[in-house]
Order: sequence, then C-alpha cells, then structure tokens
Amino acid sequence: MTEIKILKIGGSVLTDKTRLESARMEEIERIATEIARHGSGLILVHGAGSFGHIHAKKYNLAERFSPEGVLETHRSVVRLNDLVVESLRRAGSRPVPVHPLSCTLLRDGRIDAMETEPVIEMVNNGLVPVLHGDVAMDRSIGAGIVSGDQLVSHLARTLKPEIVALGTAVDGVIFRGEVLAEVRREALPKIGSELGASAGVDVTGGMRGKLEELLDLADQGVESQIFNAEKAGQIERILMGERVGTLVEGRI
Repeated sequence: MTEIKILKIGGSVLTDKTRLESARMEEIERIATEIARHGSGLILVHGAGSFGHIHAKKYNLAERFSPEGVLETHRSVVRLNDLVVESLRRAGSRPVPVHPLSCTLLRDGRIDAMETEPVIEMVNNGLVPVLHGDVAMDRSIGAGIVSGDQLVSHLARTLKPEIVALGTAVDGVIFRGEVLAEVRREALPKIGSELGASAGVDVTGGMRGKLEELLDLADQGVESQIFNAEKAGQIERILMGERVGTLVEGRI
C-alpha cells in the first residue's frame, strides 16, 4: 500500500472567514501548485471557512436538527470543495472530491463510523482524495458538524500515515508571543487559556479544538505538526518530511 500523508488546510487560509463564501483564489491556486509538486500518497482535507461556518451558525446546527440547514451548509461547503478540486486539477494533480455527508456517521458530534476503504483505493491508484469540513448525520441528534480537524484525527488513527500536518494562518501553537517547538498534553492546562480564537465565525473550536484533536491522536502514537500554510514553500517542506511549526507529541 502507498505510504499515506494527511494534510489539512484551514478555512482561514482558503477563505475570508468574515465574509460569506469569500474564497481567496490566489492562495488556493498557490497551495494547489505546491501540492501538485509533492502530493504523492496524499489525502487532503480542507476547512469550510466562510463557506460553512456562517451557514452552520445561522441554522444553529451544533444544537438542533435543521433539514434546511443541512442542505444549505452542505451545498455551501461543496462550492468551496469544487474550487479546491479544480485548482488542483489545473496544477497537474489528480484530485477527487469526497463529501463526508455521504460517508460519515456521528454520535453526539463525534465520528462513530466512516467508510475509508474507497479513500485508500483512491490513494493507491494515484488519486488525491479531497475531503472537507461538512455536516453529517448524527445517530443521537439527527445531524451535526464534522470538522476538518476531526476528519484528520479519525483518518490518521485508522490509516497510520507517514505525515500528519495542519496548515493554519499562524506559525504554529503560540504561547505568550512565542511559537512552541512542541506540545504535549501535560502543557494544555497551562497554555489552553491563551490559545487564540479563529478570525471570523468558527463553530469547531479554533486552535484549542485543533490541539485537542491532535493530542488525542498523539496519545495513540501518531505525531503531527501545526504550521503556517500562508507562507510559500511551507507545504512543500511538510510533504517532503521536514519539521515545520509546532510538533504535537504524545505523553512522556
């Protein structure tokens, strides 16, 4: 089986999260070019940004079931996914969209089941599956939000990839003005209250939510990195196996 890399690009990099459905096309195209150069064995996950969070908040999907909210939020995130997939195709990659609404079940807001075998076959055949933050059916509450961060954590626990990295709009985990070289769970009580919130509307927990997902993953033996995807060349460095940003490690 092909060695797998899982890369997540945050919605704050791809969109202006303060404006409804505002894609940052220059950033999307630059990122697509970097991925196309070093994207062998890659599963790409991207955040929803202003294409999902604003709709999810409008319909209060984190708290109640709304058929209209499910449809409108999903349609919105698919529009962003289409832009990402098309940019990757133009850059020379071989992307295919994978919509979590169609292959993921939640229970109380957490992934309870996900069909990953088609994703593995896509990678083995040289394709780049492109997943995204989405709505998904929930066994407990009807429907809920599945964040890109949670998708990364679930996929990584299942597939044990060579590389796991989350690209954000900051240089890593920042504490008292400094980028931390590494983070372990023991540090979370100390740094948690100072982790910055996401710009714009975010229904998935911001930087603390990312870190909690990755610490859970690290506890199961899978390390990851949080880095700045807005800096040209960083994605290529990550995909070539370099250490960039903050390393999230397991318990000592």
